[in-house]
Amino acid sequence: MLDLLIQNGLIFDGLGSAPIRGDVGIQNGRIVGIAPNLSTPASEVIDAAGLWVTPGFIDIHTHYDLELEIAPGLSESVRHGVTSVVIGNCSLSVAVGEAQMLADIFQRVETLSHRLICKWLKKSISWQTPAEYLQHLQQLPLGPNVAPLLGHSALRAHVMGLERSLTVQPSKFELKLMQRIAADALDAGFVGISIDMFPWHRMSGEWQGYTIPSQHAKFQEYAMLAKLCKQRDRVFQVTPNLQKLASFVEILRMGSGFGKRLRLTVLSALDAVHNRQLWRIFSPLLFIWNRLLNGNVRFQTLTEPFTIYSDGPVTPLFEEFTTGAQLNGCKSRQEREKLWQSESFCRQFRQEWLSKWRNSFHRRLDLMEVVRCPDASWQGLSFAEIARQKQQQPVDLLIQALQEYDTDLRWVATGANDRLKPRLAMMQHPHIFPGFTDAGAHVRNLGYYDGALSLLKQAVITNFLSPEAAIYRVTGEPATWFRLDTGVLKVGAKADMVLLNPNALNQPISPQVEILDPVLDGEPRMVKRGSDEIVQGVYINGVRVVSEGKVSDRLGRERLGNVLSPC
Repeated sequence: MLDLLIQNGLIFDGLGSAPIRGDVGIQNGRIVGIAPNLSTPASEVIDAAGLWVTPGFIDIHTHYDLELEIAPGLSESVRHGVTSVVIGNCSLSVAVGEAQMLADIFQRVETLSHRLICKWLKKSISWQTPAEYLQHLQQLPLGPNVAPLLGHSALRAHVMGLERSLTVQPSKFELKLMQRIAADALDAGFVGISIDMFPWHRMSGEWQGYTIPSQHAKFQEYAMLAKLCKQRDRVFQVTPNLQKLASFVEILRMGSGFGKRLRLTVLSALDAVHNRQLWRIFSPLLFIWNRLLNGNVRFQTLTEPFTIYSDGPVTPLFEEFTTGAQLNGCKSRQEREKLWQSESFCRQFRQEWLSKWRNSFHRRLDLMEVVRCPDASWQGLSFAEIARQKQQQPVDLLIQALQEYDTDLRWVATGANDRLKPRLAMMQHPHIFPGFTDAGAHVRNLGYYDGALSLLKQAVITNFLSPEAAIYRVTGEPATWFRLDTGVLKVGAKADMVLLNPNALNQPISPQVEILDPVLDGEPRMVKRGSDEIVQGVYINGVRVVSEGKVSDRLGRERLGNVLSPC
């Protein structure tokens, strides 16, 4: 007898094949039959008439490393159909290192909740090596499957000590030790290694304001890690320095060449507001890289507008200029007020804001809208509109508002992917994964947990991809490229599946909303809602963990997901 029989659904295999109408039989967490009409008795029968049956979605870019230790069900992703996540991105992981050191590396880069950090620090680290970390993950009551990358910042700080990792280059012995630990991690089952060159990513704690350890490495160190991944056919994830052309040259060198190819994934392909032609470079660049230089490169893009919420001067958008980074580094409102009292600081902030040199954020005050403010008349207006009303220069109005209201002023801006045509072109490109969500990071600033559903909605509305092609892009395709045993519906596969109502996909991308998250003891968090009508059911290991928007209490209490290693 089967444990579960799903009947009459339109079945998508996750490989891009045309869907078939039929039944799926499940026993002991595995798919044991797919056919037009299965007659085997079952303990539970679900009539999926009118529904799509798809593989669970894969989120290839998350920062759930700390949250997994506190709430391993990861319900904010699972409720939107995600059944597998890749962690350890952007050089950040907790696979090796002392707890406080890892917290200091993570907290400011990903603007993680202080309460989440405190909860994590109260738990003792029971592992000493990457292999032991994998064993630890296997013991957690995982909701989704987890595929870990080894983070270079954690590795470098562990081997060199935090201070030396931020100030000097490794000795030959330290480089060899890094190489050995990284090789052992890959051999133990890590899916790859991540490095970071992005200059906004800064430390908290004792080394407040320093860029994180991975950014202090030189090419030799990066190349050593890339070589390990190439030898073992593992993934090498890179976040480049957008302000330094040399970083792109280094990445190009690592990801090119004949013989065995490096599985290289790069953040990120975006249609940036500050440079409306930038998105056009990705297609010819990938043609040269992959076709002419024998690369195996995949950029990642966001499936919706890159909209970020900010609390006054506390925002990742300010990390790219000196005075903004100083404000982010302050521990209290009083510290920020002290900075604003300096005329030279205000003058420098104004100069840096108006500078067009190497901007990544557009800084257009006509595109920065007030969401919440003690002066309720500001809500819904841009800073430029408010400045016109008050007959002030917009930048002077911004400085005054940041001084007066600090984090009581909440504002929002969209920095990229706001135009439909470029966004669809990137999501359709065969060498750009539509899968960058940052789930688990920047919880006060953004929440793109339903990235796969956003892709499907746009496919249904615009027909830029067929349903089977869109589903393939967030299931079988990333699974194959990352070498993960998931993402397809076939006999013998683990029963990680989603039941979708296709009629409900014909709607706009869901807006981000703010909730008070019990995982963070009631702290605010940006999330997505609006999938309840679309996602009729989510199954992990054959267990229904989401039903019409309701998350089962089994999620996070019993182990359903696995630690995924390359297959």
